[in-house]
Amino acid sequence: MIDVIIKGGVIMYPLLACSIVSLTLIIERLFFWWKAGRERDGDLVERILTFADRGEYESIAGETAGSKDFVVRMLVCGLVHREYSLENALEMASAEEVKRMRRNMTPLDTIITLAPLLGILGTVLGIIDSFHILGQATIETPQAVTAGISQALITTAVGLVIALLTLIAFNYFNAKIEDAISGMEKYGTSLEIVINRKQNGEGALKRLQVL
Repeated sequence: MIDVIIKGGVIMYPLLACSIVSLTLIIERLFFWWKAGRERDGDLVERILTFADRGEYESIAGETAGSKDFVVRMLVCGLVHREYSLENALEMASAEEVKRMRRNMTPLDTIITLAPLLGILGTVLGIIDSFHILGQATIETPQAVTAGISQALITTAVGLVIALLTLIAFNYFNAKIEDAISGMEKYGTSLEIVINRKQNGEGALKRLQVL
């Protein structure tokens, strides 16, 4: 490994930095999603919708105390502000959750673009050196040129490997985010239906009482 870094030249050092940053961010995101998966509580989400349908909001407060499920947090935020704007409260809470999910995604996206470009830059610099050697070398020493070109291609290969591995992780995390957004939209809409149905039912009951 050290030999490859030395052969690749000075560009290998920023490529090494890219690989370290990418690996660190990927591990952080993997831990985030592992933790988020463990904190999910589908049964609690269903109970929240049931309690909301019954108007048992105190029961919801007791059931959700200490929950770290992102869907639960969104629903609770909506219920707290249901008298003002349930839809806006749900959107605000979901936006905050998505912001947490997208954390460190921009640096990963940057590395996907940056690593191959650094690799190409290293190759170009290596080829320039090889042509410089070619201008000074005699016909009896062609290995001096071929060795230089071989070393120049190392940075391109390393840059592509870093970008490909980062891209796989980036797409995986994006899929997790889209799945989470879909889940929040589903349960957010369900809560809106429950609350609207309850409010409309109470409004109809009051009109009948007046008559």
